[in-house]
Amino acid sequence: MSDDFTPTELPENELLDSIFEDDLPEDHRSGVIAVVGRPNVGKSTLINRILDQKIAIVTNKPQTTRKQQLGIYTNDRGQILFVDTPGLHDPHHKLGEYMVNVAEQAIKDADLILWVMDASELPQRPDEFIAETLKRFKGNTPIILALNKADLLENPGTAPETHLGLIEYTLAETVSGAEGIRVKHLVKQLMELLPQGPRYYPADQVSEVNLRFIASEMIREKIILHTEKEIPHSVAVEIEEYKERTEQLTYISAIIYVERDSQKGIIIGKNGDMIKQLGMEARKEIARALGHKVFLDLRVKVLKNWRSDDALMRRLGYFVPKDN
Repeated sequence: MSDDFTPTELPENELLDSIFEDDLPEDHRSGVIAVVGRPNVGKSTLINRILDQKIAIVTNKPQTTRKQQLGIYTNDRGQILFVDTPGLHDPHHKLGEYMVNVAEQAIKDADLILWVMDASELPQRPDEFIAETLKRFKGNTPIILALNKADLLENPGTAPETHLGLIEYTLAETVSGAEGIRVKHLVKQLMELLPQGPRYYPADQVSEVNLRFIASEMIREKIILHTEKEIPHSVAVEIEEYKERTEQLTYISAIIYVERDSQKGIIIGKNGDMIKQLGMEARKEIARALGHKVFLDLRVKVLKNWRSDDALMRRLGYFVPKDN
């Protein structure tokens, strides 16, 4: 499996049995929903809540999600392929351009767009930027607007007026991905709006990302949670070796890349305290995901200005071909 998922690249051979299941209802629905919104609005938290499983890392820092991730929700009525996209924003370097490119491509390929906004505050300029982006790329794809973070409202049944007249959309539920408020109602509404179609993945599968990617993201999550300022945005994680030594032990060697020597010093910490803390927390979370013990070996290297270098970006897996 690949780390990136393109909605048009649906599985073919090995999943034919599940695609043509005889016991599916005649009105079985399925399709791709691109989940968009500005950074730190809670898209990944909402998807994790819908799936009842953590497939995307979550922090309180903006631009945590960098790559497109697929979340697969299945019930008796249908199957929804949620594409969790990086937050749409005005980019300032090549990594930012990559992230926006990923989100724009997901918008083009989706059957439905789920636009997530913060229910606890009025729309901001970044929300207008998203409306303008959707207007350019959505074509005839319907937009459902969900107001997230209802748990921050005194009355969860109310939310501020959106006043986003730049584009047509349908206002859905005011929800809370963090607390699960009205999330099931939102999923029901989304399912009803999808076209009739087959089941593309087995009912028990919730993601398409591979284990190497999951491990690298969990390491990056711990770095984001424990560092400040520019460091969370300057970090990339590369899994150098991933080997199942026994049924109960997986060996993982990872390189943490930063852009400057000073950032390397912060990641390592005094007497190696920070890198030990990061390794311990990441190892525990990876072990929970795998269901067995993990030996995690972390190293830190400087890769100067990698976020602005095309070749280094490709090397680290941040590459989306431009449309012809």
